[in-house]
Amino acid sequence: MKHLLLLSLLCLSSIAIGQNTPQDAKRQVIQFSGVVVTQDEFGEMIPLPYTSIGIKNTARGTYSETDGFFSLVAEVGDTLVFSRIGFKTSEHTVSDSLESKFYSWYQVMSKDNILLPEAVIYPWPDRDHYKIEFLALDVSNELRERAEANLAAEVLERMKYEVALDGENAHEIELAKQQFEYQYSGQYKPQKIFDVVAWSQFIKAWKRGDFKRKKKKK
Repeated sequence: MKHLLLLSLLCLSSIAIGQNTPQDAKRQVIQFSGVVVTQDEFGEMIPLPYTSIGIKNTARGTYSETDGFFSLVAEVGDTLVFSRIGFKTSEHTVSDSLESKFYSWYQVMSKDNILLPEAVIYPWPDRDHYKIEFLALDVSNELRERAEANLAAEVLERMKYEVALDGENAHEIELAKQQFEYQYSGQYKPQKIFDVVAWSQFIKAWKRGDFKRKKKKK
């Protein structure tokens, strides 16, 4: 019985040793870090946050932070995919000639324009029906007055400040704020109290009544 148990242990040890192939032993794990940037309208490089960095054909990955920095663990030979909405997807393969366990990369993302096919939507089957219905349309004074009220200059001016920005505009404003912070890092920032343009905008807003308390609807 002892001889059989000893023989079984030797067989299991041989199988375990055989599974550690030379290919597994040569795998090199590295710390892959870097910065993702893009070019602004003035030709300067600025950080590009929230860029997805994934390892191809795996579920592993990360994303760049607000300053564009990213870091993840990868293996030699892995292909990293950099992707972000509105930018061209880029790939980079980790070289097998590395002599260090740390690898740095500076990724520049290029903007990409997505063209969608033209779509024309009509409430009628064709243009001929549209002409017939349009000519037969009776525009009452009430509808005309409502349209003129909606298109009034003061209404459009107020909507300019009330309508929320889309994602691209909000992103550009946030990048402009970060660039302003970096520009005056370690210095005294300009004081708005001496800004003539800011005072002019404040006076116009005061005349428009932007600072008046709005009455609550019952």
